[in-house]
Amino acid sequence: MTGAGKAGTEPALTIIIADDHPLVREALGQALRQAMNGVEVVGAADLDGARQALAGRDSVDLVILDLDMPGMDGFAGLAAMRASYPAVPVAIVSSTREPAVMRRAIEFGAAAFVPKSAAMETIASALQSVLDGEVWLPPEVEGGDAAAMPDDFARRVAELTPQQLRVLTLLSKGKLNKQIAHELSVGEATVKAHVTAILKKLGVRSRTQAVIAARHFSL
Repeated sequence: MTGAGKAGTEPALTIIIADDHPLVREALGQALRQAMNGVEVVGAADLDGARQALAGRDSVDLVILDLDMPGMDGFAGLAAMRASYPAVPVAIVSSTREPAVMRRAIEFGAAAFVPKSAAMETIASALQSVLDGEVWLPPEVEGGDAAAMPDDFARRVAELTPQQLRVLTLLSKGKLNKQIAHELSVGEATVKAHVTAILKKLGVRSRTQAVIAARHFSL
């Protein structure tokens, strides 16, 4: 997806900023408008708001997500967003500065992990790198032992459908098939089919193993 349009009639770029703090959304939006010409910034307070903003537009160039806002459930929200909109790059802008968390976000499909404590010029530059098709991490993390991080589970999670990700997230919260069926408004047989597919894709033999793996990776 691209946001290019005719000069003077449509924005050159459309960027969605999802963060539950209005001041953060405003600051990021102002930094992007100053750094980029003709950008439309769309705000959202949670993951559902970001989804609605995406669904309501034909073209979105970048989605910015806060890792700790409502609806994210750790990396589950990121994985679900990537599964639903694989063509739209996602950047995480978060207060977290743990290198392991930053690398894990990249494994789950983020194109960048930018600390909120970074200067606005650095944040804008990082997001421009994503728009240019690059993957961005802070220099101190980028030079770390990223190759040692296990990425096989992240790759397998990326193969799950959005509905299967929802089922896995509910499984990790201790929900039974009947409860999951009620919450997702589907039949219990459908949930069982999803669980079977999840076990196969994750390469595990039981619900318990799937839940342990999901919790270990903050799903």
